[in-house]
Amino acid sequence: MIRIGLAEDDIKIAELIKTGLEEHQYHVTSKPDGNAALSEFLTNEYELLILDVMMPGMDGVELCRKLRAEGRQVPILLLTALGAIDDKVLGFKSGADDYLVKPFHFKELLVRIEALLRRNTPIPLPGAGHLLIFEDISLDTLSKEVFRDGKSISLTAKEFTLLELFLRNPNRLLSRQYIAEQAWDINFETGTNVIDVYVNFLRNKIEKGFGRKVIHTKINMGYILK
Repeated sequence: MIRIGLAEDDIKIAELIKTGLEEHQYHVTSKPDGNAALSEFLTNEYELLILDVMMPGMDGVELCRKLRAEGRQVPILLLTALGAIDDKVLGFKSGADDYLVKPFHFKELLVRIEALLRRNTPIPLPGAGHLLIFEDISLDTLSKEVFRDGKSISLTAKEFTLLELFLRNPNRLLSRQYIAEQAWDINFETGTNVIDVYVNFLRNKIEKGFGRKVIHTKINMGYILK
């Protein structure tokens, strides 16, 4: 599970962010001020940090600066009510990777988190080299061959791309937006049911006759290979 560190002094906002992210399968550790967050984030490893700029004791910009000075290369997203250009420039100069102005839509926070994780924290492949493996499923990215339980499975190009995406992200919930960005053009219209249709096509080929489902639906959230 991907670990996210949160530094936010507003208890209600912190709880909303924590609850929302945990519903999307992230593990969140929250700290109420900059000093407590600095100690936590220097002691433990995280895949991403979310820092509120205006906090008592040590603000988010200074916290970001200190983390970078200590060699922490983890992606950092700043949250702030200060949206002026000079404020953003200051945040980026402190070492932040992204900047989100309050109030914000939770969906935008999710998209920015996914983008930062893709850019800065590549997820290790479950297989070695060009071979991706999950339980009894194997996919060869060079020969374009797919097998389950030793039986060859014929996939279309789009089905192959979709399966490869799942195999590169085992046990991770993939939102429809994320699938659209990765398997289709980034401007793909997610209001259609094309993603659901192709997931069903893929399921019919890799699950039918094999006894156990591997691609599971999380209603209103997305899909997960587990």
